[in-house]
Amino acid sequence: MATYHLDARLAQDIVARTMQIIDSNVNVMDARGRIIGSGDRERIGELHEGALLVLSQGRVVDIDEAVAKHLHGVRPGINLPLRIDGDIVGVIGLTGQPATLRHYGELVCMTAEMMLEQARLLHMLAQDSRLREELVLNLVRSETLSPALSEWAQRLGIDLNQPRVVAVVEVDSGQLGVDSAMSELQQLQTLLTTPERDNLIAIVSLTEMVVLKPALNVHGRYDQDDHRRRVDQLLQRMKESGQVRMRIALGNYFTGPGSIARSYRTARTTMMVGKQRMPEQRSYFYQDLVLPVLLDSLRGGWQANELARPLAKLKSMDNNGLLRRTLVAWFSHNVQPSATARALFIHRNTLEYRLNRISELTGLDLGNFDDRLLLYVALQLDEQS
Repeated sequence: MATYHLDARLAQDIVARTMQIIDSNVNVMDARGRIIGSGDRERIGELHEGALLVLSQGRVVDIDEAVAKHLHGVRPGINLPLRIDGDIVGVIGLTGQPATLRHYGELVCMTAEMMLEQARLLHMLAQDSRLREELVLNLVRSETLSPALSEWAQRLGIDLNQPRVVAVVEVDSGQLGVDSAMSELQQLQTLLTTPERDNLIAIVSLTEMVVLKPALNVHGRYDQDDHRRRVDQLLQRMKESGQVRMRIALGNYFTGPGSIARSYRTARTTMMVGKQRMPEQRSYFYQDLVLPVLLDSLRGGWQANELARPLAKLKSMDNNGLLRRTLVAWFSHNVQPSATARALFIHRNTLEYRLNRISELTGLDLGNFDDRLLLYVALQLDEQS
């Protein structure tokens, strides 16, 4: 017996479709001989002994008036086995005189089997999609590639040796309900898979999706600019289609064991840092935010507290934030006095006074590279707090 199970909803769909072909009541029985779909709803749930004969003998069974009297739950008609890949998965029965129905029986059975096959294929595709999603979620969460994961991927026809880079997609579902939000995500998932792009995709939550993109181009190189163009094209397509607003963050490309998990972590952190620093943008790239992304791992640790100490001293004495803004401008202009003074619309002497004041309050020598670096890192951490 086949592992595919005929369910009641599909059985009723078969009844509705086939009763358009023939002016006769149609029953659909499952692999145990019980009626699960019928033009006569009162018969649903009954055991059909004619179907049991079909299931046990594997052939078409005609039932006339005389035979029907000796069988439980049976009326005159013709009963045909429903097969998938040669295995009987159920029975379809047509009520009426067998001699009259025999001409239509094969046509009705063929229609029903086509519906069964289509349903089975859809079921297999849905199952394959779920298994792919579960594989993706395991890959982004695991630093090691277990034999079980390798076998899983092999069964799905996925080459885990193909280099990939991870993108995180966040959608703004707004006031959408759960069903609507999931529908929007599934539409986006379709957009990311068609035409065939060889992306591996998993929906993480109602607002997040992870995409494992092929990392290398046709020449076997990681082309960062090409990935940027593809991200921009996707955002443009989403804008033109009027679908949900979304953000995309592309992580770093790694090689070797655990590369996908590391790429995923950089993508998520890039998304977080990008939204904090550039909330108006819709795409963020690790290469644009390397330092703050790497520093994020220090968040909450004693190292971050130590790095923040000099800047904390400055902020405690800088009531209007003037000195901090001056320091930010100085670093933004590569510690060039003239460019910084022009940007702040102040005289170079004023800038020098402020920088000296910053040195006094922080206890750091701004002429010393290490001290400069400490302050710069402290500013980076401060912007992420």
